[in-house]
Amino acid sequence: MWLRVLMIAAVWCLIAVPQAQAAADADCYNDDVETRIRGCTEMLARGGLSTEARSSAYATRALGYSLKRDYGKAIEDYDQSIKLIPNFATALNNRAWAYFRWGKARQGVDDVEKALDLQPDMDAAYDTRAHIRQSLGNPNGAMTDYQMAMDFGGERMVLMYQCGLKDQGLYNGPRDGQQNEELRIALKACVLDQACDPLPSDEFCRPASS
Repeated sequence: MWLRVLMIAAVWCLIAVPQAQAAADADCYNDDVETRIRGCTEMLARGGLSTEARSSAYATRALGYSLKRDYGKAIEDYDQSIKLIPNFATALNNRAWAYFRWGKARQGVDDVEKALDLQPDMDAAYDTRAHIRQSLGNPNGAMTDYQMAMDFGGERMVLMYQCGLKDQGLYNGPRDGQQNEELRIALKACVLDQACDPLPSDEFCRPASS
């Protein structure tokens, strides 16, 4: 009888361990920030991850920390992610964004430049560089990058700026994800103010209902 119990326990372990690992892997990419951080931490504590999986887990946990505004921990994780994969364009851009949000915009310049060298159509990187340039007193460069972000990001990015600039009291046009002259005028006004952010406060908005 005891042998049967041991055999059942062994089989259960063979089933339960992969299931637990799969759950942790799924949690690492969960939308809930705390779940994401916990899941990625469990993933990283395990051995046997590929270089790509380990780098992705660090970058994903870093984004979780960044969303919590714990930028020090976020950058530590981005450092680890980029050390594993130096040409990880998304991690480079996100580290630059974390530096910007942390009030250390200049430290993010090289990262965002490299991200754009690696992926010249990355709308998020143009937005990051626009914010950095604006904060460093380069409104013309910022305006050029905001335009590039809209050109590559399409309706989603245009809508973000429409919502954010409406929050700033600079834009009263339609929230439809379509570029228009009023939006460009609002952006031009925003880039002249280093404290103006054309993104909505929660970086999310929906088109206005008709």
